Amino acid sequence: MQYWDDLDDVVGMIGLLSERIRNLFSIALFLLLALVLQVGGVLLALRHPPLASATAAILAFLLLYHLATSRSP
Repeated sequence: MQYWDDLDDVVGMIGLLSERIRNLFSIALFLLLALVLQVGGVLLALRHPPLASATAAILAFLLLYHLATSRSP
């Protein structure tokens, strides 16, 4: 019976370890996508300033609309 308990502990440890790895991967992916988005915005602003300005205006409008219509404070 002790062997089954040890095996259960090993499987639980692997599950907890895989959860930490998944969380670290999710954070790394989010940071990478945020960096790509920021670099893309800077390159867009340098290459096509009117298009970057229009994009920023649309995003600001969507943010204000979301803030005005959301139910949570």
